[in-house]
Amino acid sequence: MSEAGPGPLAGIGLSVAGPVDIARGVLVTPPNMAFRDVPLTLPLSHLFHCPVRMGNDCHAGVLGEMCHGRGRGRSDVVYLTISTGIGAGVVSGGRVILGRTGNAAEVGHFHVDSTYDLRCGCGRAGHWEGYASGRSLPWFFGEWCRYHARPHWGPDTAEEIFASARQGDDDVLRFVWELARINARGISDVIVAYDPEIIILDGSVIRQNADLLLPAIVESVDRYLPLPEIVLSSLEGNAPLLGAGVIAAGYETGCGDFALKGGG
Repeated sequence: MSEAGPGPLAGIGLSVAGPVDIARGVLVTPPNMAFRDVPLTLPLSHLFHCPVRMGNDCHAGVLGEMCHGRGRGRSDVVYLTISTGIGAGVVSGGRVILGRTGNAAEVGHFHVDSTYDLRCGCGRAGHWEGYASGRSLPWFFGEWCRYHARPHWGPDTAEEIFASARQGDDDVLRFVWELARINARGISDVIVAYDPEIIILDGSVIRQNADLLLPAIVESVDRYLPLPEIVLSSLEGNAPLLGAGVIAAGYETGCGDFALKGGG
């Protein structure tokens, strides 16, 4: 704000980890907070005396990519983050798919496995996020060791698992291949659901470990539909922040033919 100089703000954009209700401007039953609804847009608009618009963080991410990253010039794009959780933002035919309340493309809750039948944080079993997110990955490793009768001496964090793989631990390398297969199952579902030109991967788990995961993912993805480009984001984790700036500017963004469809 100090850099913007004097004068009223044109608007504020929010990138919010869901679930959200963009019509009401509310964070709904956040999984990591003991509240049912958290109003965001109305209190901030009263405080800053300007329009406040919000979006799901992955929808903001795909906006950031469309206007500043590897989605520029594309009409059918999926932004996919594999980090603490797993989620996606989808542009189809040049428009963001929002859904009823702004929560479309919750791909972390695609069903990807019934072998290990792991419980997701949402309470259901077999969901992608319950295996491959940074939060769930160590639990998956422990269950994989038990299922295959391998000694589970550690490691206990996602960072330690990938470090052990780089040090050549055979069991961990086999687990990383299984993890890549689970990710490929989820990405295969993304492809048949949305038929994108390009899938842009983001999030700390995939960005920091693409050397171990990405070739195995591409090898294991189904070829029912033509394989889209699968690339890493070039925005260094800032796609949702840049997308919040796009949201702040309003729903007609000025990025070519691109326009965000919906309220908020």
